[in-house]
Amino acid sequence: MKIIDILSSKDVVLSYEVFPPKKDMPFEPIMAAVDKLCEDKPDFMSVTYGAGGGVGHNTLKIAEHVEKDLGVTSLAHLTCISSTKEQVAAAIEDFKAAGIQNILALRGDIPADYDSEKGSDFRYASELVREIKKHGDFCIGGACYPEGHVECAHKEDDITYLKEKVDAGVDFLTTQMFFDNNILYNFLYRIRERGITVPVIAGIMPVTNGKQIARSCQLSGTYLPARFKTIVDKFGDDPEKMKQAGIAYATEQIIDLIANGVKGIHIYTMNKPDVAQSIRNNLSKIIG
Repeated sequence: MKIIDILSSKDVVLSYEVFPPKKDMPFEPIMAAVDKLCEDKPDFMSVTYGAGGGVGHNTLKIAEHVEKDLGVTSLAHLTCISSTKEQVAAAIEDFKAAGIQNILALRGDIPADYDSEKGSDFRYASELVREIKKHGDFCIGGACYPEGHVECAHKEDDITYLKEKVDAGVDFLTTQMFFDNNILYNFLYRIRERGITVPVIAGIMPVTNGKQIARSCQLSGTYLPARFKTIVDKFGDDPEKMKQAGIAYATEQIIDLIANGVKGIHIYTMNKPDVAQSIRNNLSKIIG
């Protein structure tokens, strides 16, 4: 089923994300986590492409398993920055052959060995969106950054690039993680003013590791509100307390988002079914 159809048919859409194993890591624990996550019957499961685009075959394997064996709609990530047009075309055709209808089109992180002088067949996600549209009737998702992309100096320029991507054929957007809902509300107002009207799914990261999230936010430029910093400072050195506090904070974020009319909630599960299921249980009466 296409995600844009799911978004138009439900009051609230809840999705999860999983990522394939890193190179030389075992595959079985990831598949076990996928199976467990799908027991919740999320509206769709997003499957990442991995750093540097090196695990595309695992993305396809997991997405196909989610779709065909577990009966959950899958969203396969596809990155382009270090790929040729031939490689991207082959990946799209593989998705099509596997019955995958939904692709998240991403530029991807620039690899450490990327030769900027040599360049690439793709520089922007908008170019990948156009390429996907050439290959069939896919539902195409895109990423957006409520606080602005870390590589873009001006927020208004970032929205201009986002509109180019949407105009290229993106059907819906999923946000990077954020910890202050007011940032999202402000972002939604600004993009609607610029004519971006596609559905926006809010990306929520349950924090279970205080040190890890501090590093991630430093790299991504994500703002940590004072209330959230206090929680991390208090519980960050105790894994069980941080896990419980992180689940509670994410739950509170989601309740506020839904109360303010946000229809799509995406949980960055970090391949932890127990965390995702705890949040789902907290929302049992709010999300059917």
